Amino acid sequence: MSSSAATEGRYQALREAIEDAARLLPTQGPITVFVTQNTLQAFEDLPFDKALEHSAETFGCETYLPEGNYRDALTAGRIRADDVWEVLEEDLGMKAVDGVARLVSRIDLRLAMLQYPLRTGPAEELLWFVAMTDALRRVSAVTPVAAKQKLIAETRRWVMRDLRGRNGANGANGECCQPDWVNELFEKFGESKIESWNAETWEAVTLEALWRVCRDGVRSVPEINDNRPLPTRHRDLLLRIADTDIDLQVNPILIRFSAAFVDQGIAHWVLPDRDKGFFQAFASLYRKQASPESWLRQLGREVARLQDANTSAVDSILESLAALGVPQTDWNAFLKETALSLRGWTGIIQQIEARGDHVPYPIPAGTLTEFLAVRLLLERFALSEFSKKVLGYTGPLASLQSEILERLPHSTRSSEEQWAFNVFQLAQVLGWPPDRLRRRTAAEWTDLVREIDAFDSFQRRRMFHAAYEKRFHEQALDALSLHTPRPAPTPPRFQVITCLDEREESFRRHLEETARDCETFGAAGFFGVAMYYRGSADAHFAPHCPIFMRPEHYVEEHPEEATQETRRRRKVRWMLGTVLHKIHFGTRGLFSGAFLTAALGVLATIPLIARTLSPRIAAGIRTRLAHFVRPPCTRLGVERGASGSGLPSEQVGFTADEMTDMAKQLLQGIGLLQNYARLVFVIGHGSRSMNNPHASAYDCGACGGYAGGANARAIAQILNDSRVRAGLARHGLVIPDDTWFLGALHNTCDESLAVFDQDLMPGSHRAELDYALAAMEQALGGNAHERCRRFESAPLTLTFADAKEHVENRAEDLAQVRPELGHATNAVCVIGRRQRTRGLFLDRRAFLVSYDPTRDDPESTILARLLAAALPVCAGINLQYYFSRVDSMGWGCGTKLPHNITSLVGVMDGAASDLRTGLPWQMVEMHEPMRLLIVVETTPQAMLHLMSHDTALDRLVRNRWVRLAVLDPHSSRIELFEYRKFFPFRSVADHLPVAASSADWYRGWRDHLEFAEVGK
Repeated sequence: MSSSAATEGRYQALREAIEDAARLLPTQGPITVFVTQNTLQAFEDLPFDKALEHSAETFGCETYLPEGNYRDALTAGRIRADDVWEVLEEDLGMKAVDGVARLVSRIDLRLAMLQYPLRTGPAEELLWFVAMTDALRRVSAVTPVAAKQKLIAETRRWVMRDLRGRNGANGANGECCQPDWVNELFEKFGESKIESWNAETWEAVTLEALWRVCRDGVRSVPEINDNRPLPTRHRDLLLRIADTDIDLQVNPILIRFSAAFVDQGIAHWVLPDRDKGFFQAFASLYRKQASPESWLRQLGREVARLQDANTSAVDSILESLAALGVPQTDWNAFLKETALSLRGWTGIIQQIEARGDHVPYPIPAGTLTEFLAVRLLLERFALSEFSKKVLGYTGPLASLQSEILERLPHSTRSSEEQWAFNVFQLAQVLGWPPDRLRRRTAAEWTDLVREIDAFDSFQRRRMFHAAYEKRFHEQALDALSLHTPRPAPTPPRFQVITCLDEREESFRRHLEETARDCETFGAAGFFGVAMYYRGSADAHFAPHCPIFMRPEHYVEEHPEEATQETRRRRKVRWMLGTVLHKIHFGTRGLFSGAFLTAALGVLATIPLIARTLSPRIAAGIRTRLAHFVRPPCTRLGVERGASGSGLPSEQVGFTADEMTDMAKQLLQGIGLLQNYARLVFVIGHGSRSMNNPHASAYDCGACGGYAGGANARAIAQILNDSRVRAGLARHGLVIPDDTWFLGALHNTCDESLAVFDQDLMPGSHRAELDYALAAMEQALGGNAHERCRRFESAPLTLTFADAKEHVENRAEDLAQVRPELGHATNAVCVIGRRQRTRGLFLDRRAFLVSYDPTRDDPESTILARLLAAALPVCAGINLQYYFSRVDSMGWGCGTKLPHNITSLVGVMDGAASDLRTGLPWQMVEMHEPMRLLIVVETTPQAMLHLMSHDTALDRLVRNRWVRLAVLDPHSSRIELFEYRKFFPFRSVADHLPVAASSADWYRGWRDHLEFAEVGK
């Protein structure tokens, strides 16, 4: 092979290794457009359980709740004992009845390990526990009474029958030479007083003998070597043999520089040479700096050499890999570990590089590679310095890994003390007396220990979680199968189309209880309008569509006409923004900061005190003041036309045919093809709260992390267009001339509703509008009331009006870390006609997607389109909430309290940390982590057909990242997808609870509730 071919081969191998590492990085974008996605998206090609096991090893994060949480759920009835048995039986299959060491069946042993907590820990901790507590005096408190009595009685017979014949004499069974500890046992308790030993003494004798037998038995068990692969990073190996972490030196430098490089508007100065890329900007900055830290003193000279030689980032990585002695066979593993060492920052660099349309200041392609080049360069200097200080190693870095490996101690999975203590605990709860255990052969002891080891904490939690999900999914399916469908009113007084969001489930339910003559629908909250949108007060266009889509059209909001008043307000807004910007930067200066603080500090305290003492009043004043700078009346430029933004004319707005197609897809998707009301509301949703870094995480996921009001307004404007209606009529969709669509925005934090373009509505519809707005206002109060039952700060005795005031205060409170709970109750997605769920209390736990299977074609084209839009959004929300809840510090970003916004791309803990990804604890603390149950009103045949043509859907369902069931369109029959086919669901209940209204059902409760029939 020629040298050039070999070099190209190395380049290609390196590119593939970097791409492989990038797949493991977080897919979370900037925090200003926070969109919930599957945290383990890179593992979706694996079955769910396997993916969790693999990811736990890769990232060192938990993937299930602690065992104690599941046992509490078992005690509270949230998990049933029958469910635990069934999931164990299903998991073990034919092995369930196999015997273990002639003591117990495999399923009974595992059931005991689930029912009773096993104390685990290092050997030293367990020995301390045995010596310093009453572990050898009192049988475990969780031991059943019958097992305890059997244990002590059998031990007493053994002692009286066999042990007293020790001293070389044959016992009743012909056994001789009792172990040495027998003499110690009798000396301790007094053999001469054996006839007078009381119950407490016999209990202590039993436990002493049991512990000694367990310790003797496990000595014959072969050692289990730790065969898990060693890390390939030098830092991880060094950390195992020395209390030195080079990341503590490398990470602060990378964090500061990365924050400056990806900054989106916080920094006061632009990073020099930022436009040349990460690698060149770093070299330009550090070649001129002399660091006081000894390990960095040669950095300037090295980056100058690289820069002067025009060395690329790829070549620098190859140099570093050679210098560190990493063979090409280890490049993939090594670069994965390197990228994950600061995965928050590495991930955001990858995301901004891939989706520059989500930020005002994109970064160039190849930045991730350049980041890794800089990281490896810093690691080389840190390793060279600290390997000398810690190990006394002065050889080449290429041999450092071999040196460390030689010094690593031999590693095993468990110690004899840990094995013995596990058997000791299980023997108590299962009633295994010491004599019975003593008669086990070496092979049987090995069998027993291996079986206990195999069912470790991870596997126990896996089974618990399966039972946990099984219980809820059965309750949900029972509710859907037992619920009596309620047809929509004919004709409806008004109609409402909302986002499929589960927070709108309760709003729709309260609205239908308030106005029984209304009809509601649910759709993906961008309503089919994929666009780059810029509001009248926005500086940049932003993509309003699901994260996996890239819009092709731009839509702007602009003043209706350029009147003198409009121009005046624009000028005032510009002047005010300029002054505030200069003050902001001025307060950061040495002299100007001192002057401005003294001059304006007192004035700045006035709004601060107002926002603190009376958030609602302060918000009202702020809103009224904003009226003087906002445009008096605005319109959306939805139709194709000229733009003053310098954009290509073919990308500005939509043509009539494009608008017709969007309108048709929305109406067909939700099944609104006839029976139109005179007034139809299309309501997007968003969330506005004070002092909340994760505010965009409460916005619409289907709109890419933005509020959905602009999309709702756009589709309403499109549906009112006479040309669009004419085009729809040609497709058989006739909208009556007197039907009018209104776009609106539902603020899910303070429960307010803003309705757009009311001035364009015909005056003849005023009565319907007043009626609908009054009904929706009452429903918003009910929605606030239902939400307040979850807040500890809200008394359960609040009225609807008090609840509305409470949520308004939360939205404006500077100190409020829980302005709303977001998607913290999501668990189900129902795709079907509203009549199947109308009047069903779903506890804000269900995404509701409207779909009429009777109006679809034989190929289920409409359903395929709905699933393509809704499933990634709903599954992504569900899975990110799942992982952020089971490990808040690992997958989530922990508590909000120490968070600082960094570079407008994310949050750090304190002044410097890895960029925290995932959801904060305050958003997920009440969430029940479980996979999404998707129930589709269709046939098994139609669903299997769609799965065969949609690889993403097939992957999610077959690998069990979501659970799937189908609801027969013509009956209440439900079939659940398991093992590549559908099986009839057997109902476990025969009726649903009934309540007069939603409030009557949830009043007085804070926890999750069962589903119920309401509003009959």
